[in-house]
Amino acid sequence: ISLDAAMMEVTGRILAPPTLELGTGTSRGQTFKFTIHQDDCQWNWKLKKYDKRVVAHGGTLNCWGVVDFSEGDLESKFIDKVVRKCSALGMVMTRKPCYEHVSNMEVLSDPKSLRDALIEAKRAAEEEDKKLQLLFCPMLNRCHGYKTLKLMCETELGIQTQCFLSTAAKLDEKRQDQYITNLALKINGKIGGSNMQLDPDSIPVVSAKDFMFIGADVNHPPPGNVSKDIPSIAAVVASVDKGASKYVTRIRAQYHRCEMIQNLGDICKELIGAYEKVNKKKPDSIIYFRDGVSDGQFDMVLNEELADMENKIMVGDYPKITVIVAKKRHHTRLFPKDRNQRQTKNGNVLPGTVVDTDVVDPTAYDFYLCSHKGEVGTSRPTHYYSLLDEHGFASDDLQKLVYNLCFVFARCTKPVSLATPVYYADLAAYRGRLYYEGMMMLQPAASAASASEAMMPAAQPQAAAAAAAAASPSSSAASSSEGMTASQPQAPAAEAASSSAGAADFRELPPMHGDLLNNMFFL
Repeated sequence: ISLDAAMMEVTGRILAPPTLELGTGTSRGQTFKFTIHQDDCQWNWKLKKYDKRVVAHGGTLNCWGVVDFSEGDLESKFIDKVVRKCSALGMVMTRKPCYEHVSNMEVLSDPKSLRDALIEAKRAAEEEDKKLQLLFCPMLNRCHGYKTLKLMCETELGIQTQCFLSTAAKLDEKRQDQYITNLALKINGKIGGSNMQLDPDSIPVVSAKDFMFIGADVNHPPPGNVSKDIPSIAAVVASVDKGASKYVTRIRAQYHRCEMIQNLGDICKELIGAYEKVNKKKPDSIIYFRDGVSDGQFDMVLNEELADMENKIMVGDYPKITVIVAKKRHHTRLFPKDRNQRQTKNGNVLPGTVVDTDVVDPTAYDFYLCSHKGEVGTSRPTHYYSLLDEHGFASDDLQKLVYNLCFVFARCTKPVSLATPVYYADLAAYRGRLYYEGMMMLQPAASAASASEAMMPAAQPQAAAAAAAAASPSSSAASSSEGMTASQPQAPAAEAASSSAGAADFRELPPMHGDLLNNMFFL
């Protein structure tokens, strides 16, 4: 065996960026086609050719408030700048808040005080016969109270939140404008708007059909954590519009380090129901993106996850399905061969670089795609595998579709490193992790007693979970969750007997509030 010190030379191609649809600002709902010409595929909302460039579909924000945890450190005009930016980008937003309150970081860190402050904000809006849609929450610094804030607002109260550090108000004018623009993009996505959409010509093969993109990921406990009480979090997202920009999500709890998504079929059935509610018909084409699985788990994706999905959704005219796996954990890197080739300023390959020869699996259909501009260090391409293709994608068409989906990530105006359905699934799974950690912060007694309760009979954890649920404050989410309770696969008897109250509590994940169930709250 010999090792060659020289890198392998391969031939790559650079895919053209897609055509996007943005708003015109002249008529609500009217869009225009926008083509990106820069090599790095980055763009912004400042126009040179057109009079105005706004989001494809601006959301409506009639009632919003401010709970200032920065103790008044936030510059008074900063929120006004955010409101003006939202309006300039095409959102419909009232100029004045329906509620304002200056608080402090101690309140954010104390769950009881935090809940009282949030309930007061909601009550104040209701007294004016308004429904509080969004709260701005400036903070002095990063704090664990962020977890309980998101947990309470998104599962108990049904309020969207936009958190940011008060130091943003101290940035120079150029950086502050970009920061505020990014905040506005997140807000629009959260309240049901759409920032940019793919033109139908940029969605090959399935654009003429009623298609749905599904992304799935599982978030596991940190490395080294072997406690079976700490669960894994599964998240599945699905697109519900023709521009592949609006998504709904479902988050579920499952057993410690279980990679297979439990009850995926039921989750997809719910998501198809959400799609049908928006489009008045079911999708006839599904592209399923799966993240976080190794080569040895491909059979699990096809034989267990896909089989479960097909069993639940294959009724009547069932949809065609294509399964794609995205992998980031590999050691392959792509470099331009010499300085004369097109490349980024720091020597990375350009966005859209795809390699599908020599370094790929000869027995499978896979390719490497570097879809983003690497700002620091060496770009890591994403390795995509097509495990099943009932649509009959040509190689070029599938690569183009995956690349184009990297351009509709709501939080920025550049292509990201993963296809948007996969990226959103990763964010949603992380949000589920925050919920769990927030629950543990609210129930310190349960964590402290876990060692002694682990010796109780198998039926005891369920009783402990019921008691914990009864002890928690009542929530309107319970009556409006629309099927968002956590799935509860049956555990083996031995595992159930060794589970502590913490694990049982987790399987009673708080349902998402009905008002946020089909919103992109995870942005």
